[in-house]
Amino acid sequence: MTRRFLFVLGSARADGNTELLARTAAEQLPGDVAQQWISLSEHPLPDFEDLRRDSDHVRPPADTSTGLLLEATLAATDIVIASPLYWYSVSSLAKRYLDHWSGWLRTPGLDFKAAMAGRTLWGVAALADREPSVADPLIGTLNNSAAYLGMRFGGVLLGNGSARGDVRKDTEALTRAKTFFAGEAPLARFPYQDR
Repeated sequence: MTRRFLFVLGSARADGNTELLARTAAEQLPGDVAQQWISLSEHPLPDFEDLRRDSDHVRPPADTSTGLLLEATLAATDIVIASPLYWYSVSSLAKRYLDHWSGWLRTPGLDFKAAMAGRTLWGVAALADREPSVADPLIGTLNNSAAYLGMRFGGVLLGNGSARGDVRKDTEALTRAKTFFAGEAPLARFPYQDR
């Protein structure tokens, strides 16, 4: 399957540090790799309603934000969650997208878990702290989501920036961005899996 990247932008503002870092990394992809960019602030998802005990979910219509994101997710070989670090994890917009995965897992005829197995989940995040360990909960959220679905996990590209454009001063992050999507990512594993 030809690689196809879906960039899911989870920031509340356009052209923020996270998006700038994601676009820098994406510029390094070969020209024949398809890219689709979807801003969750421009395509807001409804609140996720957990129907697991009540009834089955239905496939969302393609002409809705939920349908657009489902179809784009299924079409992608690589999914990049580009979310600024908010309260030590992904933004509420990105979390809502991941919550909808729960509904897609229970949509009859979709077989979302099998469809996602073997694909790669990546993360890109800007944070205002110089200590990268504050992003561990964000990394854990993405790694564990990938592990549950049998996906590969490419890791998270972290950059530092608070004011608009600050990430351009983070030369280490910009250097990592040049090779971030290179190579094959390993299958994701839960942190406690080897114990």
